[in-house]
Order: sequence, then C-alpha cells, then structure tokens
Amino acid sequence: MKILPRLRRALTRFPRDTAFLALGAPLHLLTGFLLFVIFGSIWAIIDGGEASAPVILGFLVALTALCVPALTAAQRWRFRQLLGVRIPRPSWRHPWRQLGYHSMTGALFGTLETLVVALLLAGVAAALSPLWIYALPWQWRVEHLAGSTQAIYFASAALAVLAAVPSLTAALVRLECRTSPTLLGPSRAEALARQVEDLTESRAGAVNAADAERRRIERDLHDGAQQRLVSLALNLGLAKATLTDLTPEAREVINTAHREAKEAIEELNNLVRGLHPAVLDERGLDAALSGLAARAPLPVRLKVDLPQRLPPQIEAVAYFVVSEALTNIAKHARDATKADATVIQLADILRLVITDDGLGGAAPGKGSGLTGLAQRVRSVDGTFRLSSPAGGPTTMTVELPCAQ
Repeated sequence: MKILPRLRRALTRFPRDTAFLALGAPLHLLTGFLLFVIFGSIWAIIDGGEASAPVILGFLVALTALCVPALTAAQRWRFRQLLGVRIPRPSWRHPWRQLGYHSMTGALFGTLETLVVALLLAGVAAALSPLWIYALPWQWRVEHLAGSTQAIYFASAALAVLAAVPSLTAALVRLECRTSPTLLGPSRAEALARQVEDLTESRAGAVNAADAERRRIERDLHDGAQQRLVSLALNLGLAKATLTDLTPEAREVINTAHREAKEAIEELNNLVRGLHPAVLDERGLDAALSGLAARAPLPVRLKVDLPQRLPPQIEAVAYFVVSEALTNIAKHARDATKADATVIQLADILRLVITDDGLGGAAPGKGSGLTGLAQRVRSVDGTFRLSSPAGGPTTMTVELPCAQ
C-alpha cells in the first residue's frame, strides 16, 4: 500500500512531535494556572474574604514575574532540542510580549496540546480494549458477550482516531513554529538593531582584514621584489663602471637596463607607499602626509592639527583619501596649479578638506576614482562630500569617526 508523502512525513515525525507537545502542555498551562489563582485572589479581596488574600496575591504576582523568564528559556530549549528551531534570546526591556504569550497564546496552545495528547492516550487505550477483555477470565467473557462485541467497536473507532492523530499533531506543531518564535524572540525593532550590530562588526572585520592584507603585500614587496630590483640596479651600475672595454652597443644596453631598473624601483616605491607606508605606522598621520605632500607633482599647502594618534584604521583611510585626492588633482584637475589639504580633529570627528584651484567639473562616476574613494570612506561610517562647480574651485570634505 502506497502512503501519501505528507502522511509519511507526519508518521516519521510523529514521535518527535508527540514529545514536543507533551513537554509543552505543562509549560503552557503553568502560567494559565497562576493567572487563574491570581484572579481568584483578586476576587477574594473584592468580595472581602480572607485577610491574607493581599499577601497571597503579592506572592503569586511575584512568582508569575519570576516564572516568565524561566518559561521563556524552557520554551526556547524545547524548540531547539526537539525541532531544531533556534529562537534568539529576547530582550527584557519589553517583557509584556513574553507575558502575553505565556498567559494568552501559551494557554491556548497548552489546551490544544493537552487535547491532542489526551486523544492519543484515549485512542491507544480504546484500541487495546479487546486485549483487556481477552485478559479477563473466560467465564466473564461468556457472561458479558455484548461487552466483548462493544470492545471491538471501540477498538475500530479508536484506530480511526489514531490514524488522524499524526496529522493533527503535525498541524499543531507547524502552528506553534509559525507563531511562537515571533512572540518568544526579540521584537522586529530589536532584531533589526541586532542585525545592524552584526553587520557593523562583520564590516569592521572585513575592513581590518583588508588593511592587514595591504600591509602584508607592502611588506612582501618591500622585502622581496624591491630588494631584488635594488640588487639588479647595483649590479648593472657596477657593470657599467667596471666593464670599460665593451662595445658602444653593449654599453648602451647596460645603460638602458640600469635606467629602467632605477625607474622600476621608483615606481615600486610609489606603489608600496600607496598601499600602506611604513612611516604611517612608525610616526603617524602627520609625518606620512608631510611626505606625501612633498612628493606631490604640484605645490601642496598642508595643515595638520592632531592632538593625539588616531586608530590605525582611521589613519589608513585618511592617508588613502589625501593620497587619492592629490593624485586626482594632478591627473584630472584642469589648469590646477596648487592644492590645499587640511586635516583637523574636532572632538571625535576627523575632518579632511582638500581644495584645488582648477576649473572644476569633477563628479563621481567619471573615471576619476571618486566612487571608490567614497566607498572607502563609508566603510568606516564616514561622510563624503564634493563641491566642484564649473570654473572651480573643487573642494572635497571628508569626516571620519575617530573615537578611541
């Protein structure tokens, strides 16, 4: 006989679902019982009953308040262990959601769970009634032949009821899985806030990992390829100075190779400084920007006002911003003859203002690297603003949070 897929799944999960409902019934009904007793105490006070009713009422209210966190933890454990459903730990800033669940929704679920479990037990007991009749003495069975026949009817009806119990159990479990996690877990606002915190932490980890990777690349280039190029340039210079009997063609080849080796060293130095200059770690942002301004292809007036060292991540972003801005001015700013760069710390904000006297017209998305620059600033929760009207000047303003 072929069993329907849904019924097969219900039968497979039936032991687990039954244990889930059997464990949930007392947990759900406990708060309902406490509230029932509380209402009884309130009625006794209104009716002018026992003098100890207010004391009992206070004790019951305190007991209910203490039971709510424990019941919530027990429900979360029940869902996690039996169904594999993980409910995040709720915040107790708004305990009314959990109290409302245990006193109202939980009481309804507890009633339904009790009915389903009771139906299962009654069905099993009725289905086994012929066996109980058979266990009695044969004289009783002969004298009560109608009772034996009724037991067979009861067993047949019980088997029909038991056939429906797995579907009822599965339906009730699905209903609880859809409603309980929403009420027992954190609210939507708390879940969003927690998600924002997780995303912020993961983003900070990604930025730190990227900075560490840039430092590793800078270190490998400085200790590996750069040293090899320096050795090559020295050997070529030594060959040019000592080998005097070469033909003019061979000497020209050595001179060209020597010149290209020195140019490659200079380009590699610029690349290493662009990745993460060593002076930034050793002497801070002020010294690194001073060296950057001195190497710029146009005059740069630099003003730095930093009362203390900044977090390494912020220093790296600030250096990258100024470096990329000066590079953009040299490459793309039309008729620019000078640039101003101001770096100042205002409380927990590091403000960078870079200005040039070009003809303006700069805008993100035109191939000038401004889009990547804005993304790098936003990676540390900074703000990026650009003003570049036609005719100039162009002013870039960046603010970075620098709280220690």
